[in-house]
Amino acid sequence: MTARDQMLATIRSALTDVPAGESAEWDVATDSDPAVEYARSGETDPTILSELFAERCGSYRATVVRCPDDPKGIAAAVRQAFGRHKAGSLVLPSGLTPDWVPAGIPARSDDPPLSLADLDRGVAALTGCAQAIALTGTIVLDGAADQGRRALTLIPDVHICVVRIAQIVFGVPEAIRALEPLVGDSRRAITLISGPSATSDIELERVEGVHGPRQLEVVLAG
Repeated sequence: MTARDQMLATIRSALTDVPAGESAEWDVATDSDPAVEYARSGETDPTILSELFAERCGSYRATVVRCPDDPKGIAAAVRQAFGRHKAGSLVLPSGLTPDWVPAGIPARSDDPPLSLADLDRGVAALTGCAQAIALTGTIVLDGAADQGRRALTLIPDVHICVVRIAQIVFGVPEAIRALEPLVGDSRRAITLISGPSATSDIELERVEGVHGPRQLEVVLAG
């Protein structure tokens, strides 16, 4: 018996107690699915979206710094975010615009790739993003040149991420639709970030920094 045969036999066995009158297929008319009513579009006003996004980010204990969407304004906000932490330098993806790096702050490119030990040695990562989702306060990374490899945003204790208001959409379905042409051919991995890395232990005590940065600084430009 093949593995497929075993799996089908298990499914048939599990279905033996299904009532005779129960439909063999799901029918929305008799068994509503919450996903059918899931909001697939919503608010489009950039100001409202940015305010909602900033509020939701704050709920996750991320810090939001607002600034004009120009290199000088972004660099000033990055300096402010960097100054709140004890990081010794910035690490940058190879495709990040150098104008975002504040003068006088040491910065290193991740090209060639830095070792994991270097990324874990008191640095802060500075990246852009692919999209942001207002409803969930989520930042979307797709591994583009201004975001870099996943290790760059997982190992350092601080992640400073520049989000332009024009990149914010209302909900998850809209973000996925917008990302499809960006990643469809390249098959790049998508990373969704909702606040600093956090989990809870068996006593439900919140622990931060276990699976990624302990501190998330969002530079909201626009």
